[in-house]
Amino acid sequence: MDRLTSLRLFREVVEAGSFARAAEAMGLSAPMASKHVAQLERRLGVRLLNRSSRHLSLTEAGRAWYEQSSQALDLLDAAEAALGSRADATPRGLLKVSAPVWCATPRIARLLADYRAQCPEVLVDMHLANRRVDLVADGFDLALRATQEPSPALIARPLCPVPFHLVAAPGYLRRAGAPQAPADLARLAAIVPSYVNLEGLSLRGPGGRQAALRLAPALRSDDTTLTLHAVRAGMGMAYLPGWLVDEDLAAGTLAELLPAWRAPANTLFAVYTSRQYMAPKLRSFIDFLAARLAA
Repeated sequence: MDRLTSLRLFREVVEAGSFARAAEAMGLSAPMASKHVAQLERRLGVRLLNRSSRHLSLTEAGRAWYEQSSQALDLLDAAEAALGSRADATPRGLLKVSAPVWCATPRIARLLADYRAQCPEVLVDMHLANRRVDLVADGFDLALRATQEPSPALIARPLCPVPFHLVAAPGYLRRAGAPQAPADLARLAAIVPSYVNLEGLSLRGPGGRQAALRLAPALRSDDTTLTLHAVRAGMGMAYLPGWLVDEDLAAGTLAELLPAWRAPANTLFAVYTSRQYMAPKLRSFIDFLAARLAA
């Protein structure tokens, strides 16, 4: 049996959740599909799938093999597409994406829904975390990062600016007093991130004046959503991305502090490892985000 067919068939079984559906998709009989996977397991010397009459699930070895072999198949597909030897360059397969926690917003959910409608054969696997993942070591195809200086070791495509705001609940400001100048921020309780140091961040105000951001932490968190809830609860102020607080600001449930003083806006970048042999799923997702977010 052809080994490449066995690899493709195994991936299809995992993603379809059924030998019958995978066999149909690849134009094989169900018994032949089963033989391909059985031969693959014999060659590797491990069981890849737990089978019952009604359910299929990956073993630990099967999950590791699926992730690694899928990447290899994607690389082969991209190489063939780049050489023009493959007529079907339809985006498909698993796309593993890392993004900040503050991307868990209706805006991003709508984008993902629209991308799914446009590329239904791509399964986007979103991992939200405020730590910077190692794309290669952690097996990610793409990371979305808001920064002013993307890593020179990676390819970074700018998508859109992401403004950040100093915000607090109106009730908290009535108790603590609204700041009138950057120096007043140090007397307010602040919910600060544990994954980045905001102390000394440069704020620019009227007439080009600059002031360093000084904060008095009342809570540290590595979760931006918890920070938002703490600010809404009146625990203190925070420095949060506009995507997360725009609706609160518009509704008046949060107030912006010192709106005349701003830190330089970050840019949201799509970060990936190489322009060479980009899989159709990766290229289509980046192009989609670039078009939609730029608009």
